[in-house]
Amino acid sequence: MYRTNAYSLRMEEIFARFWENLLSRPDGPMHLRFIFQPIVASVLAIRSGLSDAREGRRGFLGSLIMNHGSRRELMSEAWGDIGKLFIMACLLDLIFQVIALRWFYPLETFVVAIILSFVPYVIVRSLTRSIVKIFRG
Repeated sequence: MYRTNAYSLRMEEIFARFWENLLSRPDGPMHLRFIFQPIVASVLAIRSGLSDAREGRRGFLGSLIMNHGSRRELMSEAWGDIGKLFIMACLLDLIFQVIALRWFYPLETFVVAIILSFVPYVIVRSLTRSIVKIFRG
């Protein structure tokens, strides 16, 4: 019984630290990356969304969720577009952690990199293709 409670308390401490560290990043050093990295991801996504519309493909997010057969191909294509940006987001977050936190938290780095690169890419690529399709009729 004691072990479960100690484990539970430890997990609560980890989650509390995780959210505290995550929410402190935009106010800390290197905060401009929270502006520039999503912008770069969005530009890459617009380019890919226009290509999707031109080739008559389904929306990226819809295909990613619904089309199990092409999921690997779609992820490979997305990684080709934003792979370098994702790695840069990871490196910049590791530098931030050394400066501000004096420690490495790999899971936090991964979450921040996904938020700054992959999430804007997926949303903007899907929206771009949809908007072009609406205007083309």
